[in-house]
Amino acid sequence: MVLHRLDDMKAEDTLTIDLKDKSSIGDYMVVASGRSHRHVGSVADRVVEDLRKAGVRAHVEGMPHCDWVLIDAGDVIVHVFRPEVRDFYNLEKMWMSGRRARHASSVVGSR
Repeated sequence: MVLHRLDDMKAEDTLTIDLKDKSSIGDYMVVASGRSHRHVGSVADRVVEDLRKAGVRAHVEGMPHCDWVLIDAGDVIVHVFRPEVRDFYNLEKMWMSGRRARHASSVVGSR
């Protein structure tokens, strides 16, 4: 569901990182980029809307500025960044630590 919506909204460079053996904060982290503040906000809004329709209560941070929006949906944590902000924080490097991330094709269908 999350990956489908990110693809539908034209999010860029979407990666899925398996967190199961790394952290108790969730099972998967999804990292994606939007082209602008408005695009980041729109992508995040639609992901949250889909999660709510599926009965998933998500906590959202970062919506007023839309440089980086975090969506905590329990087992899945979604980060939507503007490209410059994503490059600066480089979450992929921090969380992958030797494991390869998967590009958007697999994982995270529903919670």
